[in-house]
Amino acid sequence: MYRLKRWLDQLSETVGTIIAWFTLFMVLGTLIVVLLRYGFDVGWIWMQESITWMHAAVFMLGASYTLKWDEHVRVDIFYRQMSETQAAWVNLLGTIFFLVPLSIFLILSSWGYVVASWEIHEASREAGGLTYPFVSILKSFIPITALLILLQGLAGFIDNAFKIAGKTASRVKSRLQ
Repeated sequence: MYRLKRWLDQLSETVGTIIAWFTLFMVLGTLIVVLLRYGFDVGWIWMQESITWMHAAVFMLGASYTLKWDEHVRVDIFYRQMSETQAAWVNLLGTIFFLVPLSIFLILSSWGYVVASWEIHEASREAGGLTYPFVSILKSFIPITALLILLQGLAGFIDNAFKIAGKTASRVKSRLQ
């Protein structure tokens, strides 16, 4: 179980690192759009749209990375007063009753939407906007995001189960070596 958790954590870490580079491209793209528009009175809709799509990709695909580092927004009025074991129970039950059903719902409900986008070779509605397959790729990020969150939720479930059982990851890791 520890090896599976480690592999799932590494998957989220890798995706998060790749997605972090999108932010650099967004900043550079925004700089270019501004310079072209105000400096040379030139504008390309496809470039403006690509920045918007990268922004969406960062938020969607970065969600599992954020979950891995437990950086999601939460109301911690009670949570911060809990012991590590109590917090692990809250996280474990939250995974079972909220994260898993929501992730499965997102995968199932978005599937037809994504398939239709690929089937019709969807492109931007704007003249000069992004062409096929870019719009379909972005829409594909919806079920991919849900799947990545589900997988990271499994890693968190394993970690919280270890905490509840009174085992830390370092003790489990030392037994494996």
